Amino acid sequence: MNALFTSDNVTSACPEVMDAVIAANSGIAESYGDDQWSSRLQTKLSEIFETDVIVFPAVTGTASNALALSVLTPVFGKIYCHELSHINTDECGAPEFFTGGAKLIPMRSSNGRIDASDLSQTIRGAGNVHVPQPAAVSITQSCETGTVYQIDEIMAISKTAHNHGLSVHMDGARFANAIASLGVSPAEMTWKSGVDVLTLGGTKNGCLAAEVIVFFKPELVGDFPFLHKRSGQLLSKMRFISSQLEAYLSDDVWLRNAHHANAMAKILSEGLDAFSNIELAYPTQSNEVFVHLPRELIDYLNNAGYDINEEELDGKAVRFVTAWNSELKDVEQLLTVIKQHT
Repeated sequence: MNALFTSDNVTSACPEVMDAVIAANSGIAESYGDDQWSSRLQTKLSEIFETDVIVFPAVTGTASNALALSVLTPVFGKIYCHELSHINTDECGAPEFFTGGAKLIPMRSSNGRIDASDLSQTIRGAGNVHVPQPAAVSITQSCETGTVYQIDEIMAISKTAHNHGLSVHMDGARFANAIASLGVSPAEMTWKSGVDVLTLGGTKNGCLAAEVIVFFKPELVGDFPFLHKRSGQLLSKMRFISSQLEAYLSDDVWLRNAHHANAMAKILSEGLDAFSNIELAYPTQSNEVFVHLPRELIDYLNNAGYDINEEELDGKAVRFVTAWNSELKDVEQLLTVIKQHT
């Protein structure tokens, strides 16, 4: 089967990242994050976010999210998130496990984004010994539906959360795609809008396997270094993770990759929307395109060699995903195949 457009996890690593790993493979270096690449990564991220940050590299988004949430909530806490969020639907209970039993409170709203007014109405139970205590809010940027939070939406959610004494976590698996979509700075999208902790992804946008947990408030770090180690995310040869991220974040590689992925998604989305028997499920604002396809067209595409992804969003829509290395000819070929059927 042709895995094109099934996910941005099926892609290769970009040349800049591969070159950085090869360069880091020369000679010896301090272990467990005491290497020069990890030190430079800390500096690089502080520059990018225009403030001093404390960072912890990791190798998976699931571990990054679960670890970040583990310091934002007590074991008896509540974490408010969208019902379609990755932490709620695709992490096999890792957030609940890593937090020691905290409860996810899934919320429903349009286009995959939490609404601040709904959040305000949902936060309940503070001080009541009989119920889990409100502790954190987690939002995804870009969202699981391919949409993005506008800056005023993030600010409203953060204000609501902080007014109730809650911390704000951002799952940034596709953070670069959101930055490319909105044209704002990383600082504007995070701490300037009230985000306390970000899990910044690189794997989907050109890295081999590299994520990083970014703390904007030093006081929130607490015992995180020990949790980082206990979870198996403190790699002995951390230079091979940090070198990926350093290269990824240098010379606008991450933004260039994201701009390309978004551009390919826009072309694909517009092409699909032009067919009378295809309906966009959500606006295409990053590198994911969700559509409603007739059953016979899904079967036709599968028979034509495409591996159509029907498993996202509880099977409510078919997902196509473009990536940093998606080629226009492949987008056009998919649209041609669909046109031949219609």
